[in-house]
Amino acid sequence: MRLGALEAGGTKMVCAVGDETGKIFDQISIPTRTPEETVPEMLAYFKKAEIEALGIGCFGPIDPDKSSATYGHITSTPKLAWRNYNIVGAFEEALGCPVGFDTDVNGSALGEVTFGQAKGKKSVIYITIGTGVGAGIFAEGNLIHGMLHPEAGHVLIQKRSDDTYQGKCPYHKSCLEGLAAGPAIEERWGKKAIELKDREEVWDLESYYIAQALVGYILTVSPEMIILGGGVMHQEQLFPKIRGYVKELLNGYIQTEELEHIENYIVPASLQDNQGIMGCLELGRRALRGE
Repeated sequence: MRLGALEAGGTKMVCAVGDETGKIFDQISIPTRTPEETVPEMLAYFKKAEIEALGIGCFGPIDPDKSSATYGHITSTPKLAWRNYNIVGAFEEALGCPVGFDTDVNGSALGEVTFGQAKGKKSVIYITIGTGVGAGIFAEGNLIHGMLHPEAGHVLIQKRSDDTYQGKCPYHKSCLEGLAAGPAIEERWGKKAIELKDREEVWDLESYYIAQALVGYILTVSPEMIILGGGVMHQEQLFPKIRGYVKELLNGYIQTEELEHIENYIVPASLQDNQGIMGCLELGRRALRGE
């Protein structure tokens, strides 16, 4: 199969061509501007590639419900130029091929369970922590949707008593994204995360907030693996701190083999930051097969 993959992000659009084994033949990145500026450039790339199907993992919120009148649309995004944009319709019409569609983080979760370290597991959460925070949930062998799709980056967090920062999220202030995403780190500490690598207090607070969210996910979804990706998680010193706080906050309530070996349970992404693109290839394969 010759498949197209589009990881549609708020900052950049990553376009790639690959196959059903997850092999990537070619990949480009295009800055995210307006649909009128960005979409023609992406269409030209995929037309030249002569793909059989396309998978799109998209920033959101989106409408992934095929029975909905607005299926395939980006909906209430704060990126106003893309609000209510029918991204699936634009590519189906121009390329004349099947298009698979889901959130960007569900795409990353799908990449990990199809081609990565979570292969064979029934329940996995993939969380990206970068410019924003999002979570893709794979449970009982399926990507989770529902009324909309998981927006687990906006779960509310209890602020630590020594943190006077109000939070960056314009909707909730003290949600996980508002307290722990890259822009929140920069605004709270006055420097970008990459410049704060040696500041112990920065990563202690960050890991405490991430751990709070993970405990909530563990108690509600009961995943067999939690995968943490995104730019902030390139600070690898976070992982032991997060694991420690998760065990402290659970306080022995959940006792499983996974938590006994927590270093293999809460883990970094495994596909060299290509999990999203590889998940989109799988979305394209599923669309081609009518799955």
